[in-house]
Amino acid sequence: MNDDISLLLNSLNDAQRQAVAAPLGRQLVLAGAGSGKTRVLVHRIAWLIQVERASPHSILSVTFTNKAAAEMRHRIEQLLGMSPQGMWVGTFHGLAHRLLRAHWQEAGLSQNFQILDSDDQQRIVKRVIRELGLDEQRWPARQAQWFINGQKDEGLRPQHIQAAGDLFLSTMRSIYEAYEAACARAGVIDFSELLLRALDLWRNNPSLLEHYQRRFQHLLVDEFQDTNAVQYAWLKHLAQNGASLMVVGDDDQSIYGWRGAKIENIQQFNEDFSAEIIRLEQNYRSTDTILKAANGLIAHNFGRLGKELWTDTGEGEAITLYAGFNEHDEARYIVETIESEFKKGSRRSEMAILYRSNAQSRVLEEALLREKIPYRIYGGLRFFERAEIKNAMAYLRLIQHRHDDAALERVINVPPRGIGEKTVEALRSAARAQNTSLWQALHDLVGARAVSGRAASALNVFVELIDTLALKAEDLSLHNLVQQIIEQTGLVTFHKEEKGEKGQARVENLEELVSAARSFDFSGDEEMTPLGFP
Repeated sequence: MNDDISLLLNSLNDAQRQAVAAPLGRQLVLAGAGSGKTRVLVHRIAWLIQVERASPHSILSVTFTNKAAAEMRHRIEQLLGMSPQGMWVGTFHGLAHRLLRAHWQEAGLSQNFQILDSDDQQRIVKRVIRELGLDEQRWPARQAQWFINGQKDEGLRPQHIQAAGDLFLSTMRSIYEAYEAACARAGVIDFSELLLRALDLWRNNPSLLEHYQRRFQHLLVDEFQDTNAVQYAWLKHLAQNGASLMVVGDDDQSIYGWRGAKIENIQQFNEDFSAEIIRLEQNYRSTDTILKAANGLIAHNFGRLGKELWTDTGEGEAITLYAGFNEHDEARYIVETIESEFKKGSRRSEMAILYRSNAQSRVLEEALLREKIPYRIYGGLRFFERAEIKNAMAYLRLIQHRHDDAALERVINVPPRGIGEKTVEALRSAARAQNTSLWQALHDLVGARAVSGRAASALNVFVELIDTLALKAEDLSLHNLVQQIIEQTGLVTFHKEEKGEKGQARVENLEELVSAARSFDFSGDEEMTPLGFP
């Protein structure tokens, strides 16, 4: 073994060496958490170049985030002492975009096609729904947008959808068809279309596919458990002519099924390619105690291919389990533990609180604030800074005080009720001219018939909503009032229609606001109303 190869393999454990030095063919690397999968992929690329004498131009490596792709390119450059410029290293979307820019004519696109972001896509969907004469309340744009993206993730065009008399499917198919036509006229495509159009490029242009099959003789894919149907089909087309193919994934870490990821792709891969399975089971992040607990839990998963994480870093501290009576007892225990560890000399920067959903942060934040313990929320906003919570709180403020202009502006068209920016600007102008609140200007404009019939009707509905909720506030407890607000204003329905993780998180946050209101005890002060104002 020459010095370069020895240097390449010496820093790896046995399983990692097996993956890096595997014969050219098809390998499925089951990589447990913290087992060095990125290290394996980078060393595999170095092995292909240094040992197998592969050209960098013949290597395509797919990651799932731009950050991961940049990290991989950096590590390759450090390991090989050469720029990875010749090889294609990027995300599925990034590589698809690169292909479509190079072959825009074959893909049926305009040369300067633009990519829609989520907001732009939703605006086009909304316009299409209006053009079709559909009721926007019954057929919300968010729902149609989610449907279209979901169909594209499965590789389906409108003509592939069999409605079979189903009103929902037939309506969604019509929206999808009209949306595709609108995008074609505007010369734009959405994010999901990048992948589907790149797959169509393979399917509709055999000579072009053959060209790239000859070029990319070595394919590597990271986070394979998160691939969707289109991504897997795209990869199969590219690999079907004999390229070496290594996919790295973990069937125990598949968490993106809600956005189209198919864990079945890992099982299907072995059937499609008769792959060698290599398991990376040595963990470098956790203690033996933690891994044993994790293995015990993971063993209950169904349909897994199986692996057992282990470490040689030592047994480590025992895991402490505390079962709180409720969320407040749980928060109290956490805060007391933090204070105890701080007194023993631990730094606050060494402490972290993990929770399952954003809504759970509210009770924890209150407990930390009460004890004056500084904290920082990562990956999200503090509970009362979240948009959906601010919206609900604005309704509460407006019910109590109609002349709260900031509250009125925030919720007058949230959820959308047909009160556009033009109407709101008319309210602002009238309020400035008469030196009154927006609420008073609203009544004056409607009374004077100074706004269009449709806008006037929407404003009247809004006024009736606020007045009705205000009447209920006189007899309801605070938490029941909050429950009424999030339901009667349509906030809960609005966020449920968002679909996906974001919409579900917002619904959970609103429900947590009801819980927060329930825990507020104002009964000891007869001069206080449920909203806290005299």
